[in-house]
Amino acid sequence: MDVIVGGGVVGLSAAWRLARSGRPVTVVDPAPVSGATHAAAGMLAPVSEVTFTEEPLLRLGAASLARWPAFAAELAAEAGLGSGALDYRADGTLDVAFGADDLAALEETAAFMEKLGLRVERLSGRECRRLEPMLAPSVRGGLLAPGDAWVDPRRVAAALLAALERLGVPMVRARVRELLRGDEGVQGVRLGPGEAGGGPYPEELRAERVVLAAGAWSGALAEVPVRPVKGQILRLRSPRPLLGRCVRGMVHGLPVYLVPRGDGELVVGATQEELGFDTRVTAGGVYELLRDARELVPGVTELELAEVVAGLRPGTPDNLPLIGPGGEPGLLLATGHHRGGVLLAPLTAALLTGEEEELAPLCAPGRFAA
Repeated sequence: MDVIVGGGVVGLSAAWRLARSGRPVTVVDPAPVSGATHAAAGMLAPVSEVTFTEEPLLRLGAASLARWPAFAAELAAEAGLGSGALDYRADGTLDVAFGADDLAALEETAAFMEKLGLRVERLSGRECRRLEPMLAPSVRGGLLAPGDAWVDPRRVAAALLAALERLGVPMVRARVRELLRGDEGVQGVRLGPGEAGGGPYPEELRAERVVLAAGAWSGALAEVPVRPVKGQILRLRSPRPLLGRCVRGMVHGLPVYLVPRGDGELVVGATQEELGFDTRVTAGGVYELLRDARELVPGVTELELAEVVAGLRPGTPDNLPLIGPGGEPGLLLATGHHRGGVLLAPLTAALLTGEEEELAPLCAPGRFAA
């Protein structure tokens, strides 16, 4: 049996694919889908998020994005949902610049993207507003990454839970206190108290393999270089969508993104704060996000503020995930996805099931062994 520690989109995707391949699987999480997955915006944007030092992450993201259409279709079908149930959309990302310095930085990024052979279109401010009429007149220019996509992580997570239930995969709503270790390596997990209404559960779960997919909390169970990176994010609501595609922007050097949902919700995010396990929502964080979003799309101030949440991304020293053997027999890692947990979920599952091997060295945990 495999025990999956972590009930976010990464852990649930791994559990679903492993169960479909015929392996007995149990998922352990005291409160599934309550962490980074619950907070995430769901951008599947490896091109528009590329930076000068993260070409390996671009390779991983592009490979996982290519898997997303089939992943979404199969998941919706196995969860008994309609084809549009996950709000998966592939209309591209519009990356825009507010000021002159922002535009200069965007042009440098465009040159880097073109050097890598990525498909992007340079646009004037007027061309950006033709694509998205609600953009501010002050937007100076932009880039369109037509191959980028996005999805609603909360709908994806609900579909994964439904698909796992149909497959008969047990969901143990308890905290993992520690990994069980013996002469032959990791042999299971020792559980803490279960959540209300979720137990009782045995004190120990024995397993042939433990897949550690606990996100920012992975370091509490194994020696992994994963740290929490706080992100505050807003959800606004209107009767109809304000935008037709994802809009990312730089406002006086600060990044902000706006992700539309089909039901009129607009997700605005996100801060990046190195504050440990602090999940407080702050007035400053909300103000900065709304301030910068308003500079790009003035109409956001007319929308209902439906939710403010702070999540903890699992960051690594090189911003690449840890996927594969964890340095101890019986332990597999699926953590450290930082901003890309939703994007990289299909690829992570494929790496754990052996469907994908070529890209495994890029995210092998052993790169930090020294």
